[in-house]
Amino acid sequence: MSEPTPQRFLARVARATFLHPAGLVALGLWIAAHVAVLALAGGYLPFDRPAVAQLPFAVQVAVPTIGMVEVLLLMLVVYGLTRRRVVDIAARAPDRRRAGWEVGLLLTYAMLAQVGGWLLGPALGYRPFSFHVAGTLFGCSVPATPGEIWTWMTYNFVAFALLPYLWFRRRYSRESLNLTSSAPRNDLLVILVVLAIETAFELSAFPGILSLSPRELAAAAPLAFVIFFLGTVLPTMVLIYAILLPRYLKLTGSPTVTVLLGGLTYAAMHLVEGWSLFDTARDTALSLLFVALGYVGPGMIKSFITLRTGNAWVHALGYHAVAPHVVADAPMIGKVFGVL
Repeated sequence: MSEPTPQRFLARVARATFLHPAGLVALGLWIAAHVAVLALAGGYLPFDRPAVAQLPFAVQVAVPTIGMVEVLLLMLVVYGLTRRRVVDIAARAPDRRRAGWEVGLLLTYAMLAQVGGWLLGPALGYRPFSFHVAGTLFGCSVPATPGEIWTWMTYNFVAFALLPYLWFRRRYSRESLNLTSSAPRNDLLVILVVLAIETAFELSAFPGILSLSPRELAAAAPLAFVIFFLGTVLPTMVLIYAILLPRYLKLTGSPTVTVLLGGLTYAAMHLVEGWSLFDTARDTALSLLFVALGYVGPGMIKSFITLRTGNAWVHALGYHAVAPHVVADAPMIGKVFGVL
């Protein structure tokens, strides 16, 4: 079969994104969310985010859209790298009736487990736990303590990775859970290319790691990798991309809708961030809007990579474990644990 012409390729991309009904709805919601932010914020965002606090208001509002543009460009790159592959992860899911039950039950469990983290953190004298510990990516005025980080990591790993994996592994194979590779060389290529692009993008926004000495980097980077790998990378990979994503595709029959649902689910697991404020209705609305704007895009690219490769490890290693959580967060982890 001959390669598609550039015109046909662009037409195919348009039909799968902005011209797709779900894509049009998503675009409309994206615009509506920004209108709501502008109306509520009054030119000022109250969040505790030292890493971006000095940026002009307009730039802070534009950051999620800049990130979304990068996500869409990454999708084109991944599509090009995997264009010869045919992977149907819906075939790995059970029948539609059972898939629907499993999605409903797992989402209910995930939200209850998230509420458990919101309660457990304050009960132990810490902040509420979510998929990110306080200070992740953006820093915070009161850094997390080592005890807070270890407790957050352990809770997330057990609640969102270990228990769901053990439950579903009783019935489904590792292949059915998107945890094996059908094309190791191509998967490695995708990991390396995505990692290189995302690392460059992250360094442009969070260059702090470049100021570390070799000794400091050797101490902080592995620590950050382990903490975030157990605390957020594995929970994300198992809960959403190993279990939920094949079932989303089985239920919808649409890769576009599946990518969007993966993005929304990823955002939903970050409802309470370290910088979030819930003191007033305005602050609550702004916090939830920025969670959606900030995390839907990253959740979408993780979904797309998994759909194209059928291997959830690819997104975890190419677009999560190192970039951003070592690139952006190693300096924070180094300071918390006194290795800087």
